[in-house]
Amino acid sequence: MEEKVRNTTEHFEETYLAACAQQSKYTRGRRIEEEVCHVRSPYQRDRDRIIHCEFFRKLKGKTQVFIVKNDSFRTRLTHTLEVSQIARTIARALRLNEDLVEAIALGHDLGHTCFGHSGEEVLDGIVGSFQHNQQSLRVVDFLERGGKGLNLTYEVRDGILNHTGEGIPVTMEGKLVKLVDTLTYLCHDIQDSIGAEILRKEDIPEEILEVLGNTHSQRVNTFVQDIIKETSKKLKEGAEPNIYQAEKMYDTMMRLRSFMFTKVYNGELCLREKEKATYIVKFLFDYFMERPQDMPVRYFNMIEKEGIERTIVDYIAACTDDDAIKLFQRKVIPSPK
Repeated sequence: MEEKVRNTTEHFEETYLAACAQQSKYTRGRRIEEEVCHVRSPYQRDRDRIIHCEFFRKLKGKTQVFIVKNDSFRTRLTHTLEVSQIARTIARALRLNEDLVEAIALGHDLGHTCFGHSGEEVLDGIVGSFQHNQQSLRVVDFLERGGKGLNLTYEVRDGILNHTGEGIPVTMEGKLVKLVDTLTYLCHDIQDSIGAEILRKEDIPEEILEVLGNTHSQRVNTFVQDIIKETSKKLKEGAEPNIYQAEKMYDTMMRLRSFMFTKVYNGELCLREKEKATYIVKFLFDYFMERPQDMPVRYFNMIEKEGIERTIVDYIAACTDDDAIKLFQRKVIPSPK
């Protein structure tokens, strides 16, 4: 009976999914071979492993854009959930593998540091090479489960690694998550920036609003419908399997991205908070370089194999914002205890 459940999933994928979609039975597999699950497909198992892992839970305490506390602002976790929801909606319309899309989306930011991109930039400057997508792969390959990793499938690992930067995912599902990640943060960061009173709707160039819409839901819906329409049209015309946008929509997205970097990401509030975050992360790195024994045992025991710098970076990157702030306070503020 259990085996029939997985067989039903495989039959559905074979008969329903688009020709360019990734079927779970054709996965390139895991780095360590495992016994097949008779209920769940490989990508469903990957999704479940990510949802139940420690680093996924930590995302709720990591900055998306604004370090300033406000319960209505997105965190790295809520961003991840929004990427998953939007990507799955498009995947269903294009008849792509929703399970694979969901697994990639839920795992893509597992390696993000405390204080968002500010923390990432600090660690990159300290050690010479630190990118959150590479760290996300390190999380699922090694850091989770006390060094055992999650042993995910090749396609999920590839989508996580190549969700940002110049790398191109091997699957349509990975390509979809890569684009959706960008449009998702642009749309919700507008909403949070207006909520933080560092941006007014009137500040957004009119030519952007004319294309995307005046509300958050309108902007998301505009992007979603365009991707579905353009990708479907291109594939019917025999174009190379890819995720497509209309030229006008792509240009508008890039114009919005440039606007957000100028007005928000490199704006006064973010730069002021970035300066504080930078100081904390640098302090913690220098502190643990001198006193590595003060790290938790699980990390201290990694030093012999991974090296002290790599271990400290792993520890700081795993910290939530509150973890890092409390660590800093304990090290510099006198305590009667």
